[in-house]
Amino acid sequence: MIKVLSAGALATVQDLGRTGRLNLGVGISGAMDPLALAGGNILLGNEKNAAAIEVPVLPFKVRFERSTVFAVTGADCAARIDETPVLPWWAHRAEAGQVLSLSLPKQTTWRATRAYLCVAGGIDVPAVLGSRSTQLRGAFGGHEGRPLRDGDELPTAGSKGRAAPGFGLVPPGLTLPLEVDGVPAVRVLPAAEYDCFTKSSHDALWSTAWKITPQSDRYGYRLAGPELNPLRPLELRSHGIVPGVIQVPHGGQPIIQMRDAQPSGGYPKIGTVIEADLWRLGQAPIGSNIRFIRCSWDEALDASVDIRRWLANARRLVELHCGKGGGR
Repeated sequence: MIKVLSAGALATVQDLGRTGRLNLGVGISGAMDPLALAGGNILLGNEKNAAAIEVPVLPFKVRFERSTVFAVTGADCAARIDETPVLPWWAHRAEAGQVLSLSLPKQTTWRATRAYLCVAGGIDVPAVLGSRSTQLRGAFGGHEGRPLRDGDELPTAGSKGRAAPGFGLVPPGLTLPLEVDGVPAVRVLPAAEYDCFTKSSHDALWSTAWKITPQSDRYGYRLAGPELNPLRPLELRSHGIVPGVIQVPHGGQPIIQMRDAQPSGGYPKIGTVIEADLWRLGQAPIGSNIRFIRCSWDEALDASVDIRRWLANARRLVELHCGKGGGR
């Protein structure tokens, strides 16, 4: 059990998401940075879909009500257990009664904005439609279908001795960097209505440093930059969309659908951020800039291979550590 002492804002319980329910009108939800969640679960020997706490607004503070092993992944937010600094992306032991505090993310190590508190065994909230993720729009899943509040108590599943402290991983923010002219970037496939936009809009899409505006959240990132215009007015019936789709509403300012996006929409789609780069978007701070890199289908598949390779290496390192006396 852990108790939330200071929840910040919009901290939620998330796993890898509620897949396979779009036909029911239920969005995917899940961690905005699934790679950070996966890394934390690997460090702790958890099931790959074990739930953690996603913390988008800091500071954040919890008390461990019983001894456990934990890891803080995602952003480097100067975590401390009582008064002792703890490393990010590292498995640590906490004793009953100790308090974990997370502060504002450091942008000097790697640029990220969300932290994930992973605990041995995972956060043990009931699964709804096959997932423990909080679905804020529908107010279900996670902890009572809502963001965490001060005083909330969250059960943990326990690791049955599989978790061992004392080792860590190099964050993907350092091992898999992707920038254009010093600006964080994501790779994009042209989408169904790409050819319906003007050439100048195409040029602007690929050459602009797009600002993530304050009107952005888990539903979508609203971007600011040059106006993107269709060759002629476009009217579309609502159709299925997924996280990563870049829609262009009538104002010409693109919106990237994120993890809590609705499963359908009718705006024209100029591109889609590839699945392998969605974790980069999930860590992009509000107010920062991002660039789009045009890629091919084969390049998108290669990027997925890079992610799988990072995860496989992480699992191998954990197994090596445990084989050398990690106690598992």
